[in-house]
Amino acid sequence: MDKGVTKASDGLNGHSWNVVGHTYVPKLHTDEAFVWHATLPADTFVPPHIHPHQDEWIYVIEGSLEVEFMQDVHKASAGDTIRMPRGEAHGIFNRSGKTVTCIFGVAPSRRLYDLFTQLDGVTDPAELTRISALHEVDFLPPPDAA
Repeated sequence: MDKGVTKASDGLNGHSWNVVGHTYVPKLHTDEAFVWHATLPADTFVPPHIHPHQDEWIYVIEGSLEVEFMQDVHKASAGDTIRMPRGEAHGIFNRSGKTVTCIFGVAPSRRLYDLFTQLDGVTDPAELTRISALHEVDFLPPPDAA
């Protein structure tokens, strides 16, 4: 890892991505971990998905989120940390009516940084699912598709 400071408004190498309506700004990327700042507008979500080879966590800075582990819903507010073990399906929802800011992290990094680079601006759900599968993130089908 390179030493130094990444300023609050900066991303690594000037990167910032729009992924599923959220703004993701990478802060740290090594083989061992990938960390990014996220801004989630009101009523946005990350559809249920699985990271088969990564543990994921979220530290909520401002606002509140809900995480669904299948039918089990957990609520988190500012200062809370959400842990999502590898191989466990989870969806992340901002149902607060307000913007949420948080820090996400995954370990090990695997292919997620490259995935976000390719997903920047993608709006078609089928394309999002196809690209994600190539980078070891598997989205679950919507409930009505079962």
